[in-house]
Amino acid sequence: MAPQTPAVVMDNGTGYTKLGFAGNDAPSFVFPTAIASKGPAAGGAGSGSGRPAVANKPSFLTGGAGPGGHLSGKRGTEDLDFFIGDEALAAASGPGYGVHYPIRHGQIENWDHMERFWSNSIFKYLRVEPEDHYFLLTEPPLNPPENRENTAEIMFESFNCAGLYIAVQAVLALAASWTSSKVQDRSLTGTVIDSGEGVTHVIPVAEGYVIGSSIKSVPIAGRDITYFVQSLLRDRGEPDSSLKTAEKIKEEFCYVSSDIVKEFTRYDKEPERFEKYNVKQPGGREVTVDVGYERFLAPEIFFNPEIYSSDFLTPLPNIVDTVIQTSPIDVRRGLYKNIVLSGGSTLYKDFGRRLQRDIRHLVDERIKASELRSGGAKSGGLEVQVISYKKQRQRHGPWFGGSLLGQTPEFRSYCHTKAEYDEIGPSIVRRFALLGGPGQ
Repeated sequence: MAPQTPAVVMDNGTGYTKLGFAGNDAPSFVFPTAIASKGPAAGGAGSGSGRPAVANKPSFLTGGAGPGGHLSGKRGTEDLDFFIGDEALAAASGPGYGVHYPIRHGQIENWDHMERFWSNSIFKYLRVEPEDHYFLLTEPPLNPPENRENTAEIMFESFNCAGLYIAVQAVLALAASWTSSKVQDRSLTGTVIDSGEGVTHVIPVAEGYVIGSSIKSVPIAGRDITYFVQSLLRDRGEPDSSLKTAEKIKEEFCYVSSDIVKEFTRYDKEPERFEKYNVKQPGGREVTVDVGYERFLAPEIFFNPEIYSSDFLTPLPNIVDTVIQTSPIDVRRGLYKNIVLSGGSTLYKDFGRRLQRDIRHLVDERIKASELRSGGAKSGGLEVQVISYKKQRQRHGPWFGGSLLGQTPEFRSYCHTKAEYDEIGPSIVRRFALLGGPGQ
């Protein structure tokens, strides 16, 4: 195998998939993690209950594709009965195709659909021969080892890939925040706030190891903010309150305020803060939607969730503080000092600044209380720092981290190879050597 072939980096999220090659500054493709197949639940695993046995693969994987029957022999025909990404959404709007989302809340639910999705990703989008490339895939925190085995089975048996590494998204997001080229400045200790379309995770990482017992999941993410914007538009009787319009308003106009009450007052005093958004209707007609309080009210649900949900009431800064406080005492200082934002739902203007202020406030109060209890002994204080970086890099944090790590000289030594898989089987991927860990 040619030593110069770059590793393929695939980050499959609930909402979007990012595909590209290690060493690049941006993913080559970003599209919805959606697949459209014929009929309402095509593909033989409509319930998504489990991975089909290797012998029962969909016909396009097994029939007449040369030795081993894997996909490369069927290039150009494998996409006839299904579509992925934006093409899937377009096909599903017409007759005959149903759209499916194989990943929910970060976990793969339908392995049959995921296998087809990967096949198009590799052959139609990236246009590579898997046996010539090492692959770096991402996984959510606390991903069950069975899922990792299923992934390895598909990547090695269906696609015959040269090597595989599966990395936790949070560790890659920490790597993406490295701004210095100096190895000693590259810390893999920090708290990652990863908020995408379906779920928000707060994940403490110490020396590249995820502290699983302290991870917290927050049931508020991008989709909830879109729904909240939509409900505000509907309540006000705007001429267009579709989900698409709500999403555009969320992405283009929303920001985080430092004080929600003052912001309301400011809007009432300065009507020019209200914006107009022109929406083209399907018939070519254009309507104007007023954009008002939702500009700051929608992202506020991270900090005051009670305005949106009656079930979940804990503000994000409190969750981050709890996560760090339940982590081992010797790593807490490092976890406060390196709080890294990742994912599209952390991109609101001033999101990091507000988060840092609120967490610092909680920490200062705790230090003050402990000083009083100890009879006035002064504490050395604690540094709280929330790291924001380039917008594009923050949006695709895990992919960028994968791109950085996949180009390091050591990367291939961390991977499991096809030969090792053939010798040991799927259980080989239950443990990976730690990327960039201590002593590396």
